[in-house]
Amino acid sequence: MSETPNATRSIRLFGTGDRPCPYLHDRPSQFDFVDPRLTPTAALYDDLLAKGFRRGGEHLYRNACPGCQLCQSIRIPVADFRPRRRHRRCLRDNADVYLTDVGFRYSPEHFALYDRYVSARHPGGGMDEADPDLYWQYLTSAWCPTAFFEIRQRGSDQLLGVAVTDDTGSALSAVYTFYEPEATHRGLGTLAILLQIDEARRRRRDWLYLGYWIAGCPGMDYKIGFRPHERLSPAGWIAEG
Repeated sequence: MSETPNATRSIRLFGTGDRPCPYLHDRPSQFDFVDPRLTPTAALYDDLLAKGFRRGGEHLYRNACPGCQLCQSIRIPVADFRPRRRHRRCLRDNADVYLTDVGFRYSPEHFALYDRYVSARHPGGGMDEADPDLYWQYLTSAWCPTAFFEIRQRGSDQLLGVAVTDDTGSALSAVYTFYEPEATHRGLGTLAILLQIDEARRRRRDWLYLGYWIAGCPGMDYKIGFRPHERLSPAGWIAEG
């Protein structure tokens, strides 16, 4: 158990034991969880995001792996972001889609898409055994302001993707995005980030947090392609343009 100071109080952290790393399979991983008896405010959540924490369900956590500091938080200063050529191409290829904030609600249509997505992208990893209750517990929290952003095709209104996003009042945090696994030509993962950046600008938020990045991990390399961005190193936030 340890303590992390913030502007108003010290927060107890509870560490886990070793478990297999979900990204670097030859290494153990550990996590620090914020005391579950604490009900965070939006301001506290914002402060913890800036310290490298993430939300999973009701819980706030950060990596605390022994002898390893490769997981680094990534955030985009949305006012300064400029799309690169591949981002502009992605937007052109998806000129027929639109984003809608449908708020905080369970949707059977969303869950059916989530089930298809995890079955295609994470076979055999445990996530492919989707359950509506576990899905809802994983993505939401009673204390957290969370929105479900739908990505739909104009005309047909086909649901192509859902970006589950927290709003602290100062920043948006991309919790989880799932999308139509058959529509690989659209680049829906990249599109979802671009649309969340636009939404953050519309709401006048300062940052879009993208979660963790690990150098050399192919499944995460797309995150550092959004520039400028900042990554949280052991020495603090480092701006990279």
